[in-house]
Amino acid sequence: MKICSLLPSGTEILFSLGLGDQVIGVSDLCDFPQEAASITVVSRSKVDPSVMSSDEVEVAMLKLLTSGENPYDLDQEWLVRESPDVILTQDLCHVCEVDAGQVTGIVAGMEVQPHVVVLEPRTFEEVLESFLQVGRACNAESQADQAVAKMRGRVESIQNRLPVEPLRPRVFSLEGMNPLVVGGHWIPDMLSLAGGKQTMFDGGCSAVRLDWDEIRDYNPDKLFIDLCSSDLARNLREVPWLEKQDGWRDLTSVKNGEVYLIDHSYFSRPGPRVIVGLEILAELTHPTIFSGLVPKKTVVKLDGQSYAGQPDGKLSECFSSYP
Repeated sequence: MKICSLLPSGTEILFSLGLGDQVIGVSDLCDFPQEAASITVVSRSKVDPSVMSSDEVEVAMLKLLTSGENPYDLDQEWLVRESPDVILTQDLCHVCEVDAGQVTGIVAGMEVQPHVVVLEPRTFEEVLESFLQVGRACNAESQADQAVAKMRGRVESIQNRLPVEPLRPRVFSLEGMNPLVVGGHWIPDMLSLAGGKQTMFDGGCSAVRLDWDEIRDYNPDKLFIDLCSSDLARNLREVPWLEKQDGWRDLTSVKNGEVYLIDHSYFSRPGPRVIVGLEILAELTHPTIFSGLVPKKTVVKLDGQSYAGQPDGKLSECFSSYP
C-alpha cells in the first residue's frame, strides 16, 4: 500500500502502527520520527513560524487568506504521478496544515481515486479514535487496537493516582501569544485528565482568542505555555510579551514560580505523543505524586524567587530546565 500523509500527527500515527515503510509522501512539518525526514515532501507551508514571531505569522497568514491565496503548496503533479492508495489530511485548522478541501479538489480529477482520510479529532477520546480510523483505512486494525489499548492503560494509571477534586490546582494552558489563543479541542480534556481544574473551556471547543484580562482574572495556580509550532527556544523568545501585560507579576502562578514552557509537539499534534503530553501535565500539576514522566529538554520552569528581584526584560533568563 502507498500512503501519503499531509499532516504531522497522521505521519506519527502511521509510524506508531508500523506502517512507516508504506509512507511515500509527507508535509514539510512531518519531522517525527526521524525516519520521516527521508520521505518525499509534497506539501509546503508558505509561512515558517520557526523563524517568525507570533505577530509576524499573524500578519503573513492574514495577507495570504485575504488575497485568496492558499497558505500551502501541494504538489499536484506528484499526487497524480504516484497515485497513493490512501491520503491522510485534516479539517481542523487551515493554519496548521493543508486542509481536506484543497486535497479533494486535486484528487477529484485523478484516474484512480485514492481513499482520502480526514482526521479531525476534537476531544481526547477522538484523538484515540483517529488511530482506529487510520487502522481501518490502512489494513492495520489489529495494530491500531493494540496501540489504543496501551494508551488507555497509561491514562488509567494516572487517573488511579490523582487526588480528590478539592486538592486539584487551578490550571491554564496557552497555545498562542500575541494574539492570545487557547487551543481548545483536546487540550481542556488533557488538563482535566492530568488532575487540574480548568473551568473556562470545555473539551472539544474550538480554538479561542481571548483578552489578557480573562487570564488575569482567572489567576491560575499553574500556567502552562505550549505555543503551537514552537519548541522551547521559540517559547522563550515569545514569553517576554507577557510581562508587558497589566498584572502579570501579580498572578499566583508567576509569584510561586509555577509557569512552565513546554515543547508544543506533545499537545498540538493529536497523535501518539499526546499521551506523553498528558503524563507531562500530570507531573507538572502534581509533582508530589508523579515523577520521571517529563522527557529531557521538554520543559523549562520559571524561578519565581529569582524573577521577583529582576527588572522587566529579564523574564526569559529566569527559566531553567525541568526537572
